[in-house]
Amino acid sequence: MTPLTFEQSRILGCLLEKEVLVPDSYPLTLNTLVTACNQSTNREPVTNFDESTVTRALEGLRETQWAFQLSQAGARVPKFKHNLHAKIHDLSPASVALLCTLLLRGHQTAGELRQRTERMHPFPDLPSIEAELDTLQNHPEGPLVVCLPSGNGRRVPAYAHLLCGPVDPNTPASSIAPVTTIVPPPPPPIDPDWKERIESELASLRAELAELKAQLGI
Repeated sequence: MTPLTFEQSRILGCLLEKEVLVPDSYPLTLNTLVTACNQSTNREPVTNFDESTVTRALEGLRETQWAFQLSQAGARVPKFKHNLHAKIHDLSPASVALLCTLLLRGHQTAGELRQRTERMHPFPDLPSIEAELDTLQNHPEGPLVVCLPSGNGRRVPAYAHLLCGPVDPNTPASSIAPVTTIVPPPPPPIDPDWKERIESELASLRAELAELKAQLGI
């Protein structure tokens, strides 16, 4: 499989998540997908993708058949669906929940994954999630997940998906975050004279109002 870019992996994760959590809104419009990519909860790192970034990534996903566009009768805008089950066969709902969470939040421990997949697929205990992770590591079509051993900044082993290509198990934890993270621009500087300016504008408005009342004889 052609490795996904970070932007494509974020979009695929969002499509998988929203299909399970908000099925009434799935498939997703472009605007909804932009919002899903940039939401501040359940995302690591938090991004600030614009519409053109998501459009370009969607084109790549469609070319490699990871996703496709729907033009439904009566719909004003096209919508988008993932094609994960056609690309990777024999994935259980538990495996999809794990892949989705790894796509959206990067490398995580088994305990973190158990907590964060609860809404998509609850795991009763750590052994059950470790068994499913082992299934993904030994998938018949090739490993989909890699275990990152403890060390290099990790107190316990963590797991990472392989849909963006190989991950070095010895990579330090602090350097696994994608380098393509888009940081929002800083807020504009505060005008130091804002208070005086507003007071002047208010005084001008009061004067105009008084003049208008005088003309009307109020």
